[in-house]
Amino acid sequence: MAASQSIAEQATILVVDDTPENLQVMNGLLKDLYHVRLANNGERGLKAALQEPKPDLILLDIMMPGMDGYEVCRRLLEDEATRAIPVIFLTAKARVEDEQMGFDVGCVDYITKPISPPIVMARVKIHLALKAAADFLRDKNAYLEAEVQRRTREVRAVQDATIMAMGSLAETRDNETGNHLRRTQHYIQALALKLRATGRFRDVLNDAMIETLHKSAPLHDIGKVGIPDAILLKPGKLTPEEFEVMKTHTTLGRDAILAAEKLLGVEETFLRVAREIACSHQEKWDGSGYPQGLAGEAIPVAARLMALADVYDALISARVYKPAMPHEKAVQIIREGRGKHFDPAITDAFLEIQDEFRAIAERFVDTAHEVAAKARIAPA
Repeated sequence: MAASQSIAEQATILVVDDTPENLQVMNGLLKDLYHVRLANNGERGLKAALQEPKPDLILLDIMMPGMDGYEVCRRLLEDEATRAIPVIFLTAKARVEDEQMGFDVGCVDYITKPISPPIVMARVKIHLALKAAADFLRDKNAYLEAEVQRRTREVRAVQDATIMAMGSLAETRDNETGNHLRRTQHYIQALALKLRATGRFRDVLNDAMIETLHKSAPLHDIGKVGIPDAILLKPGKLTPEEFEVMKTHTTLGRDAILAAEKLLGVEETFLRVAREIACSHQEKWDGSGYPQGLAGEAIPVAARLMALADVYDALISARVYKPAMPHEKAVQIIREGRGKHFDPAITDAFLEIQDEFRAIAERFVDTAHEVAAKARIAPA
């Protein structure tokens, strides 16, 4: 009983009829329980349906001059603002065909004139209760959807913070600059988008994967945190023994990310791609890379992309132990590595968008101060 009273107290009913006597009858029948709004033709009925508060129920005549009830009902359903308002046809058209037409255009009920007041009141009460239930479910679903979106944003924020924290850790030990991490992020994203456009990698390089690649790229050298300074920061060429130690940064990075995944308590996490990149970005297409000597498509796609992005950036970047190489020379070296160091398809994609790589490098260029600071010497 309390629920019925609550619905009645809040409900607004719009009555649309071109006959003044019918409007008076319906107003007298409904006004003690509901807020009643009246309109004497279809056009005014549509305007009244948009007024706030919007009606909870519309009682609509069919036979009206100008715009008939069928057309009014159609327009109500076409409008996002009014499509959720239930419509009951209240009409003298009593043929079965007329009733069928009413339901076809979208009414929820059909009452013929002359009306029976108890029938009208019972139908009104039922449809108001159904409308209240539908509104509750719609609001609940909207709340749940918003909550899911909020929590998804929180999860993504945690993921981003985790990756950036780990990437920053690697940067503090590596002799690369922060711009190197940013450039490789954009290189790998540009390559992935180009490859997807060719169709060959479409199943692998979906939107989620490309976003993950972009986020994971800064972790490609995280294993260097475990390399001794004497080797990691050595300005000259490494000895064979030192290079063997340097090569372990791939497995150190893989193991560090695996340890982080274990803390999360699940096997497959957002760090999987980062783990593949860290472990395998030094593998080569012909099998001559490290740490596992993988070849061809046995190398994860993410690592193949990073291999080219990382080499290009190493070539065009100035370091204290070498000058920057011109873009054209770097492109020539990568072209020569097609099918040897690099996946042929990825190399071809790079060659097609090489100007985009150049633009990324110029956008995130290292300053002399940044290079010197990473080398722990004063800038010239």
